[in-house]
Amino acid sequence: MADIKAAAAADEEQDHHHHRVIVTEPLEEQEKKQPPHKSKRVSSLDVFRGLTVALMILVDDAGGEWPMIGHAPWNGCNLADFVMPFFLFIVGMSIALAFKRIRNHMIATKKVILRTLKLLFWGLLLQGGFSHDPDKLTYGVDMKKIRWCGILQRIALAYFVVALIEISTKTAQAKDLLPGRFSIFKLYCWHWLVGACVLIVYLALIYGVYVPDWHFTVDNIDSADYGKILTVNCGVRGKLDPPCNTVGYIDREVLGINHMYAHPAWKRSKACTKHSPYEGPFRNDAPSWCLAPFEPEGILSSISAILSTIIGVHYGHVLIHMQSHASRLRHWVAMGLALLMLGITLHFTNAIPLNKQLYTFSYVCVTSGAAALVFSAFYVLRALWNMEDQRLTALESSGGARI
Repeated sequence: MADIKAAAAADEEQDHHHHRVIVTEPLEEQEKKQPPHKSKRVSSLDVFRGLTVALMILVDDAGGEWPMIGHAPWNGCNLADFVMPFFLFIVGMSIALAFKRIRNHMIATKKVILRTLKLLFWGLLLQGGFSHDPDKLTYGVDMKKIRWCGILQRIALAYFVVALIEISTKTAQAKDLLPGRFSIFKLYCWHWLVGACVLIVYLALIYGVYVPDWHFTVDNIDSADYGKILTVNCGVRGKLDPPCNTVGYIDREVLGINHMYAHPAWKRSKACTKHSPYEGPFRNDAPSWCLAPFEPEGILSSISAILSTIIGVHYGHVLIHMQSHASRLRHWVAMGLALLMLGITLHFTNAIPLNKQLYTFSYVCVTSGAAALVFSAFYVLRALWNMEDQRLTALESSGGARI
């Protein structure tokens, strides 16, 4: 600091005798030297993320004691069934905000790929079977039984697909939103086109694929049928029941039945145990599939989960393009209520039941609509908090002036 002050004083003294020639740096050089602008965080989204993490901890710890908040055994939607869609909704909003400005598409794509690989790595490490018994410090992976799918793998797939769409279509989007009620949908039509393709492929497969009979070996050493090969009779098409749905069939064919989750929630269903929805010994007349594995984060259901992220990224686009609180909330609440009512209608008319294990379209609608309304509520509370904070600041400033 002393050197800088001395140089400044010398310059001032020299100005009395000579005319100074000031050469300004180019604007690009000045921008490079300026510190990077720190983007503002959306506090309502941070609060929503914190609530979802707290909800995850609650259902993990208390779900066994109170099954009504744990995962539904099959059809239905309990408190725990909202956690995964909430996370995917948050991922979608975060994608829209993170890629609001893209200076280099190649660098952005590399970051997406790297983050996806990190999620896949941690997913395989944490849910693939590496830690057999942490209390006894027994670790290691049996490659014949490693679980390939999991929660983080599903998030990685949804993030990868939606983030690449966001990056690849960014240059074609206008900076200003054109007037019109559906202009934001037109602006991001590629996102909705991909979402429509995902939905069509999912519905075509889940209702159109023929599911044949299949068999499995009982690996539960506590079962009287341990080591036996049991057969599950299907030979149907378009069924959404536990043993004969397309989601499980594709996972058995692609992943292999030994690489699927060995303790699915359906083991708590009424067909398997008298203690449903609690865990308990199987009924004497329990069907053979009660002993079979099933992957709740499988291939086809993870493809359907991309829809939750696309809805989330749309809410992020609304936050970016619509400037007033009122216009944002009108759009968010209207769309959230529409999704919620559509999902409930599909479920109670028995058209498409709510099912987290299959990640059905009605489940996407209900959980995404709930996520939209919860986030909107936090956004309102945060806006009111800011208004009150500004009012108190103004009162303090006016009071200080009078004093």
